[in-house]
Amino acid sequence: MRLLVTGAAGFIGSALVRVALAAGHKVLSFDALMRAGRIENLAAVRASPHHRFVRGDVRDAEAVATAFEIARPDAVVHLAAESHVDVSIAAPAPCVSTNVLGTLTLLQAGLEWWEANGRPEHFRFLQVSTDEVFGALGPTDPPFTGESPCRPSSPYAASKAAADHLALAWARTWGLPVIVTHGTNTYGPNQHPEKLIPRAITSALAGLPIPLYGSGAQVRDWIHVEDHARALLAALEGAPPARRWLIGARNELSNRVLIGRICTLLDEVRPAHAPHARLIRHVADRPGHDFRYAVDPRPFMAATGWAPSVPFPDGLKQTVVACVAAFDAPGMTRNRPSSARPVQPLQAEFSS
Repeated sequence: MRLLVTGAAGFIGSALVRVALAAGHKVLSFDALMRAGRIENLAAVRASPHHRFVRGDVRDAEAVATAFEIARPDAVVHLAAESHVDVSIAAPAPCVSTNVLGTLTLLQAGLEWWEANGRPEHFRFLQVSTDEVFGALGPTDPPFTGESPCRPSSPYAASKAAADHLALAWARTWGLPVIVTHGTNTYGPNQHPEKLIPRAITSALAGLPIPLYGSGAQVRDWIHVEDHARALLAALEGAPPARRWLIGARNELSNRVLIGRICTLLDEVRPAHAPHARLIRHVADRPGHDFRYAVDPRPFMAATGWAPSVPFPDGLKQTVVACVAAFDAPGMTRNRPSSARPVQPLQAEFSS
């Protein structure tokens, strides 16, 4: 396939690019490189003749149209988003603008491309969403399903729910082959340091307090980034369109237990600074903090044949070791996103 991937320089996006290229696909990566997107995330594919990077904002209709002309995609994977809940609470407008208006712009460009090329049956538009759109579960509630109602709590979750509704409306009104996936919390090496797991690790390595919201009893289901990337490819290849599909690995843990496991792993890697758990600090909970997320991935697994392959203990240890190595690397800017700067395309054109 020829793929157009938005948000390709982000955490999940760059993993998808690597997995897609390894599977023999051609990829045009599209990213604005504003806050969480880093061109360094695509360094591993710089030499690939089947990859090209284009810098652009999904809200920019002209830039998006140009990306479609260059990529001539068989599928669009829309990952570009403002995805941090705390940031969305502090400043909702940029989150809503990127997540809603950006999706609208991309959907319209995708529809025009699809219709101009004879409405090919194989074309897919994959809207990558989150389990957070469904709101909170109680301790004993069954996991979310594709039929669960949307009850978002945060501006981020509300903006993603709005984007999902737009995508499904394009499917129902014009027949655009849209797939919506709802992934659980994703983790792994090279994640932006604002997220829970890398923030805990890098804070501990720096000897800083490890913040834990409230009591730390909130429960999340965790999936390794490589498993999530493989699932997105599986969705393109086998998930029927015009539906919501839930992707998870059924690794439910409270934040308190998760941070405890991270500290135990850090004690093994850096025994001279043990016990790292002494750095845990309970902080005021954030507004509207959902108690629990969990999804039922069995329908998606049955439809696509996908299954998670990274055991959580192995993936978490891999993540801790990678974070330690990055923290110790010469010249590493710790706990800070990369600053935006001019970027040259990684490849001039796709190979024919």
